[in-house]
Amino acid sequence: MIAADTEMLVTRHGTVLHVRPAREEDEPALAAFFAKVSPEDLRFRFLTSVRVVSHERLSGMIRANDATSESLIAFDDGGSIVAAAMLAGDDIAKTAEVAVAIRRDMKARGIGWTLLDHLVGHAKRKGYHTIEALEDRDNQSAITIEKEMGFIPHPVESDPMLVRLTRDIV
Repeated sequence: MIAADTEMLVTRHGTVLHVRPAREEDEPALAAFFAKVSPEDLRFRFLTSVRVVSHERLSGMIRANDATSESLIAFDDGGSIVAAAMLAGDDIAKTAEVAVAIRRDMKARGIGWTLLDHLVGHAKRKGYHTIEALEDRDNQSAITIEKEMGFIPHPVESDPMLVRLTRDIV
């Protein structure tokens, strides 16, 4: 059964996603999802080497659903988590940061593009002026998608391995 807070999205490749906010009971499924994310993509998502996503991180993602932040989970038609996305805004409702992780066997299906576009829409509705993504320079697939969506890359002075991509959404 699809929950009332679930939205159906369809990627440009025809993949159907059922997207809703993460809930406390999702922690075991989220842990299983992140176990199916490649080690490189885990590093790209958390910007540090991670083998297993800890209970503390999972709890933080789940508790993130409030006035400034959203943690979303995308399920396939069978109910398996295929992606997790986060929108985290600042306290003055000016800038929101996005992050997306996709299960390794579900990549190249338009899921990242679709979820990023969905998050941009959420940021607009919340009144944010700018949306940004902090990426490892090696994460060329995410950087390419973000550039295609109008994000502009900026160097991160304190860390030459990172790039900050921003897009005005007012």
